[in-house]
Amino acid sequence: MTAAPDGLPPLAALDTARLDWRHAASGETAPHSPAFDDVYFSRHDGRAETEHVFVTGNRLAERFREWREPRPFVVGETGFGTGLNMLCAWACFDAHAAPGARLHLVSTEKFPLSREDLARALAAWPDLAERSESLVAQWPEPVAGVHRLWLDARVTLDLHLGDATERLALLDGRVDAWFLDGFAPAKNPEMWRPELFDAMAARSRPGATFATFSCAGVVKRGLAAAGFTWRKAPGFGRKREMLCGEIAAPPSDVRRRQTPWLTPPAPRPPRHVTVIGAGIAGASAAAALARRGIAVTLIDRFARAELGTTHLQGALYVKLAADTNRQSRTYLAGFLHSRRWLAWVDPRRELWRATGVLQLASSEREQSRQARFLANHPLPESVVRGLDAEAASAVAGARIDSPALDYPDAAWVRPMELCVRLAETPGITFHRGEVATLRRQDDGWMLEMRDGEAIVADQVIIAGAMESVAFAQSASLPLQPVRGQLSQLRLPPGAPELGRVVCAGGYVPPAADGMLNFGATFGPGDSDRTPRDADHQANVKELERGLPHFVAALRDAGADLSPEQLTALVGVRAASPDKTPYCGPLPDADAWREDYAVLAKDASRIPEKPGRHHAGLWISTAHGSRGMASAPLCAELLASRICDEPLPLEQPLVDHLHPGRRLIRDLIRGN
Repeated sequence: MTAAPDGLPPLAALDTARLDWRHAASGETAPHSPAFDDVYFSRHDGRAETEHVFVTGNRLAERFREWREPRPFVVGETGFGTGLNMLCAWACFDAHAAPGARLHLVSTEKFPLSREDLARALAAWPDLAERSESLVAQWPEPVAGVHRLWLDARVTLDLHLGDATERLALLDGRVDAWFLDGFAPAKNPEMWRPELFDAMAARSRPGATFATFSCAGVVKRGLAAAGFTWRKAPGFGRKREMLCGEIAAPPSDVRRRQTPWLTPPAPRPPRHVTVIGAGIAGASAAAALARRGIAVTLIDRFARAELGTTHLQGALYVKLAADTNRQSRTYLAGFLHSRRWLAWVDPRRELWRATGVLQLASSEREQSRQARFLANHPLPESVVRGLDAEAASAVAGARIDSPALDYPDAAWVRPMELCVRLAETPGITFHRGEVATLRRQDDGWMLEMRDGEAIVADQVIIAGAMESVAFAQSASLPLQPVRGQLSQLRLPPGAPELGRVVCAGGYVPPAADGMLNFGATFGPGDSDRTPRDADHQANVKELERGLPHFVAALRDAGADLSPEQLTALVGVRAASPDKTPYCGPLPDADAWREDYAVLAKDASRIPEKPGRHHAGLWISTAHGSRGMASAPLCAELLASRICDEPLPLEQPLVDHLHPGRRLIRDLIRGN
C-alpha cells in the first residue's frame, strides 16, 4: 500500500502473523513463522534466552534497583512477537524496582499475532500467567497506529503496530534501553536497515543501552553508523556471541525544523496539578495524573454527584472522513483508545455497554460517501464494516430501510456518572468553585477564585469547554458554543427495544432504566440552556426519518412523543473552527505573533526559534459532541507530556491537536 494523502502510512488493517506450531526437543510446541522460516523464541529455552540477551544485556535488574526518577523507565523494542521479552522486563521490574517507580514499554510489530495465538504462545510460561492475561485481555485489533495498554498500576505498554522503522520515526518519546529483536537479518533483511538504527538513535536518551542476539555485520555497521558503540558478549545456547552497547550522545531531533513553534516545553515534573473543569476532558485528565502519583485538585462550578440521576447516555463512536486525513486518524485512535480505557476503568461495565453503533446511510450521497470510505480504509470488520439494510436491521433489532456502517465494538456510556467515578480516583481532591483569573507565580500558578479564595499549583490544565477561553492566557483560542438539546421518553410496557446505538442526523441508544434518549439538536453559536418544544419536535422528526418503523412501533405500544411528555437535557458544547480538539501546552499568543511575524510575508522563511508557551499551563477543550472518543486519549497525551513519557499518539497527530495551530494559520494568511 502507498502512503495516505496526509503523508502517513495507510490507515488499514495489518496482516496478522501466520504460525505453525513445531514440536521442540522437549516435546512441547513452539510458535514458528512460515513466512520468515524462523522461530519466535528459542526452542532450547526461550525465556532463558530473553533474560540473558535482553534483560541482562541491558543491565535491567541493576538499573531498576537504582531508578529514582519521577518519570518512568522506558524500554523500546523492535518486534513485539509473542510479548515474551516485554513480560520478562515487567517481571524483572517487579522484582527489583522501588515501590514508587514506573515502567513504560514501547514495542513495534508489523505482523501482530491473533489473540488466540498470543494466548497459546504465552501459555508456555505458567508463572507469567497473570501478566499474560492482562496483555491478552487488552490485545488491540490489528490496526496500524499506537495502542496504549495499562498492564498494571505501574506498567504501561504502547504497541506501535506497523513497520518498525516507520513507527519509530513517528514516535514522540525517548528510550532508556532497547531490545533489538525480530527475525534474524538473514530471514528478515527488510527490518535491519540503516534507517532503523538511525530512528533508534534519534529516539534514545543519552546513555541509552541496547542488546541484540545478532552479531551480523549489517547490524554492527548500522549501529556504529547511527552513533551506538557496540561490544560482543557471550551469547545464549548455540549462539556463541551477542551484541550490547550504548549511545552516549543521541542526535538532535530534526523533525521540528519546519514547525519550530510546536517544540514542546522542557518537562518539569509537578507535585500538584490543578484541573479546571470536571467534565469528561477534565475528569479523565485528573484521573490520568492521579494514577501517576500526582496530587490533583479538580475544580468545577457544579458538584457532579449532586446533579441527581439524569439517565443521560452518550455514544462512543466516530464518523470518519471518506478520504484519509489527520482528523480521522486522531478520532479513530481516540475511539479505539476509549474502548480499551472504558474496559480498564470500569471492567464490570456498570457505566457503559458495548452494544455497537450503526451509522445509517439514509441518502444516496451518504451511501456514496460510506462506500468510498470502505474502499479507502480496509479496516478490520471488528472495527467497522458495511451492512446492507437487511443485515443492519438484524443487528439493530428494528427494521432499517438503508445500508449502514456498523461499528460492532462501539458503545454507549453514562457520561455524568463516569465523570463522578473518575473524580473519585485516589489522589484527586474535588473543589467546588469558579476560577476568576490565572496568575503566574514563582515556578507555578495562583488560581484566584470568584469567592476570593486562592489555590496554588505547580501546573494547571484548563478543561472547561466554553469556559476554557475565559482566561487572559487562553482568550486567543477560537472557540464556538454549540447548543444541543436531547429528548428523553419514559417508555411504556411492551415498547420495542434497539440492539445498537443508531446514528444519522442524531443518535438514539438502546433504552436504559426504561428511558429512551434521542437527539440531539445542533445549534452553532447558541449558548442558551432553556429547553425548547421546537427542539423536541426536531428530535422526534429526526428519529422518524432514520427509524420510521421503530417510531411506529413505539406509538403502537402507547408511547406519546408530544413535547409535553418529553424531558429535555440541554448542553452547550465547545467546538473549534476545524472541528478538532485543542490539546497540549498553551502558547503565548503575543510571543508567537512577534516571533513568527515573518510568516505573514513569506511562509517559507521559518524562524528557528522554538515556540514560547505559558510554562506549566495546558489545555484540553473543543471536544464538541465526540468527547468520549477524544477526551480520554487527550488526557493520556497531556499526562504523558507532563510526566515526560512517550506519547500515546504519533507525533504528526500530536501536532495536529496543538492549541497553537490556528495562530500559525492566521499568521500565514495575514489574519
